[in-house]
Amino acid sequence: MFDKLREIEGKYLELEKRMQDPSVYTDPAMYAKLAREQKDIAPVVEAYRKYKRAEQNKREAEELLSDPEMKEIAQEEYDAAKIEMERLEKEIKILLLPRDPNDSKNVIIEIRSGAGGDEAALFAASLFRMYCMYADRMHWKTEVAYINETELGGIREVSFLVIGEGAYSRLKYESGVHRVQRVPDTESSGRIHTSTVTVAVLPEMEEVDFEINPADLQIDTFRSSGAGGQHVNKTESAIRITHIPTGTVVECQDERSQHKNRERAMKILVSRLYEQERRKQIEAQAAERKSQVGTGDRSERIRTYNFPQGRMTDHRIGLTLYRLDEILDGDLDEVIEALQLADQTAKLSAMQPEE
Repeated sequence: MFDKLREIEGKYLELEKRMQDPSVYTDPAMYAKLAREQKDIAPVVEAYRKYKRAEQNKREAEELLSDPEMKEIAQEEYDAAKIEMERLEKEIKILLLPRDPNDSKNVIIEIRSGAGGDEAALFAASLFRMYCMYADRMHWKTEVAYINETELGGIREVSFLVIGEGAYSRLKYESGVHRVQRVPDTESSGRIHTSTVTVAVLPEMEEVDFEINPADLQIDTFRSSGAGGQHVNKTESAIRITHIPTGTVVECQDERSQHKNRERAMKILVSRLYEQERRKQIEAQAAERKSQVGTGDRSERIRTYNFPQGRMTDHRIGLTLYRLDEILDGDLDEVIEALQLADQTAKLSAMQPEE
């Protein structure tokens, strides 16, 4: 591990040197590329340098242990440095874990109401609001591509983009079945109903990331419309793209421009096809390692939101929090960070036999 850390620090210094070169400094594209590379490895280098400082402090304290007058203070410094080194070693191991190449990408989130009729559609609307509020907290931008609303204010289906640095790295754990338990407003007897909503989180892919044969596409245009005939467009600006070999269909009708709808629909289609391919690879590797936080399969029940108890439980990691209102208002950091930690721990455990 330390040979690898020395190598990474050497690369960091080399990048620093190259960025000071006038020929690079005056080339914005090259400078930006090198700056991105340096930024990616900076957390590892910073943690390694802290580790070296703690190691030096430990050595200096060890030398003073033989001095009777300094022994007590030296022992305290020695113990503190040792604890710091152990903490930093764990941090470095996590930082050295292979990164998901999609972590820095924007995401496409697709929410669909499942079992439970109108109640499921209303909860789908609550989840849509929750993710939009979380995006606001993170200073990310959201753009709706397609939405199918009900007369009661629920959502049958919505596809939207979340645009921001690291969006996929934090939201990728949301894929799966979300279950809600609550008493509907229309339920006079006070009986708790259980409904489900499916969430799919896809990294936003460009057409260059996943090649599609234009002959495999059927593109239709139509007039967009909303619930109850609202937001009816007089022109055929809405787009429906069908990928014939897989039967995958994407609709986009939020933009007034047919060109913008087509561009966005293609991004969603590419992302869905990429995800299908990735799913095949994950299934092929499932026998080798199954992540503790689940596969992200959209058929897997991942979470329950219990309104009478004000409780949210994530079944993958056994996390239960009694602050449902705050979570539904977009306060998701505690949940997401617990899932990230569980994922990192599982990956570290899987690597142990190889060390």
